[in-house]
Amino acid sequence: MKKLVLLFVGLLFAFGVNVYAANTDGDTILGKWLTENGKSVVEVYHCGDAYCGKIVWLKEPFKDGKEKVDDKNPDKSLRSRKIVGLEILKGLQYKGPNKWGGGKIYDPEKGKTYKCKAWMEGEDLKFRGFIGFSLLGRTTTWTRK
Repeated sequence: MKKLVLLFVGLLFAFGVNVYAANTDGDTILGKWLTENGKSVVEVYHCGDAYCGKIVWLKEPFKDGKEKVDDKNPDKSLRSRKIVGLEILKGLQYKGPNKWGGGKIYDPEKGKTYKCKAWMEGEDLKFRGFIGFSLLGRTTTWTRK
């Protein structure tokens, strides 16, 4: 009986360690990332059990002497939101070693929201934004800041 209890405790510990490792592997996406065009920095953070991201820096934060706003948003009521601080990445889920999916990414330059998936390639973070199928999309590369 004692051996059975020890085996059970050992299995619980091993399972707990594996769950912890799986959750922390997904955290490699956390931090600040310079977007491909160098125009902005996005900070990726936890939001519940997913990952989200917001713009924290713009190379050119002003337009006509005023802070840039989300003026291309299809929802007119959101067009006055400032770009710096704007959450552009939502609901990204960790899917396995260096892979995330199930999220949405917003492009304030076009006012469009896309489904997205992401993966690490070396030290770079790759995002693929798409409508419908991932074959119909575009990939961008972010570098850690």
